[in-house]
Amino acid sequence: MEMVRVVFLTVLMFFVLVTVHEWGHFYFAKRAGILVREFAIGFGPKLFSYKRGETQFTLRLLPFGGYARMAGEDPEMIEIGPGQTIAVRLGQDNKVKNIYLDSLDTRRNVIRGEAQFTDLENGLKIRLDVDGEVTTYDVHPQAMLIKGSQQTQIAPKDRQFGSKTVGQRAIAILAGPVMNFILAFVLFALHLQMAGIQVENPTYVKIGDISEGMPAQEAGLQKGDIVVSVNGEKIGGDYQKMISLTSASKGKEMNWTLQRGSETYNVVLIPRSMEGEEGGKIGITPELPTRKAGVGETITKSGTAMVDTTKLIFIGFKQLINKFNMDDISGPVGTFQMTGQIAQQGIQYLTYWAAILSLYLGIFNLLPIPALDGSRLVFLGVEALRGKPVDPGREGMVHFVGFALLFLVMIAVTYNDILRLISG
Repeated sequence: MEMVRVVFLTVLMFFVLVTVHEWGHFYFAKRAGILVREFAIGFGPKLFSYKRGETQFTLRLLPFGGYARMAGEDPEMIEIGPGQTIAVRLGQDNKVKNIYLDSLDTRRNVIRGEAQFTDLENGLKIRLDVDGEVTTYDVHPQAMLIKGSQQTQIAPKDRQFGSKTVGQRAIAILAGPVMNFILAFVLFALHLQMAGIQVENPTYVKIGDISEGMPAQEAGLQKGDIVVSVNGEKIGGDYQKMISLTSASKGKEMNWTLQRGSETYNVVLIPRSMEGEEGGKIGITPELPTRKAGVGETITKSGTAMVDTTKLIFIGFKQLINKFNMDDISGPVGTFQMTGQIAQQGIQYLTYWAAILSLYLGIFNLLPIPALDGSRLVFLGVEALRGKPVDPGREGMVHFVGFALLFLVMIAVTYNDILRLISG
């Protein structure tokens, strides 16, 4: 059951991080009037799908990300050529609500004819020749193109991504990373509420974790014991003093006085060094006393955590550029494994780790790498400066090449993660 719980928490964390990011794109695209065709979590074959309103919500097999597919971002409409035989069905307002492209003989309550003129983006008109009689029909702005089992809603020009202002498009793109930043702040705040704030001047040292096979475990020390004195010297809340005394007593007997509940007891410990380290250790980690964080402290310290973690992320980027090494990179498999290990330590640690990953996801997506949000923002910036958009074909090719390279890197990193996992 513990393994099931860990796997569930790990999957849930990734699901939340990706969903929040894509929801940012989805929400602000909808606010701008853009038709969002699909809101997907994951890539590859569909596992689950349902439609609500104009959007298909999909859960896909490969949990490597997600996307909000907006109308006009790629060529997706089925073209209707002059002379092509089609069938249309009218709604109660006498506007075309369904356009059928195949199996025309099996369609009922439709008008069949040869298309002479079709405009599904601007004028929303279809001109049909029905047995020699030519009639022009208005098309409903939410009409469906139907071919076999595939149904595609038309996208009038004013519902497409490219028709919106630079500002509206920039907000729709920027909203994904921003939502990750907001989520990271909330998670840092939740962690702070769970963990509390360390007391500045503690009056005691309480034992937390105890390492296996070390003198503390062998002597019977337990989590929650309070260290009263070491070799006759009172410890109080001075954990560093306890470390100094222990480090200087490598291989020597030490008299420890501890308190467990209302009882006091004495033990003799002989510190020993860990491999590759100097000084004595007995194998304990303190459980530092904490207090409840106030509202103001939660906000300020969460903000500080955001700033400090951001600095560490950019330091990591710099080190990776200066000295690239595949072993320093972890992909979805490695991150999933590490997340599982952290989840075993408890929800408090998993919340903090999720905050770091959410912040990292937001920052990484803003890098000017083709196919990422940062690159799309760069193209919008160029459009704003030039006063006209970059050629869609060229921009699309840049994003395609970038996505292909990222996918190849992902395969290589995943392969490396699997090798590390197998080798332990």
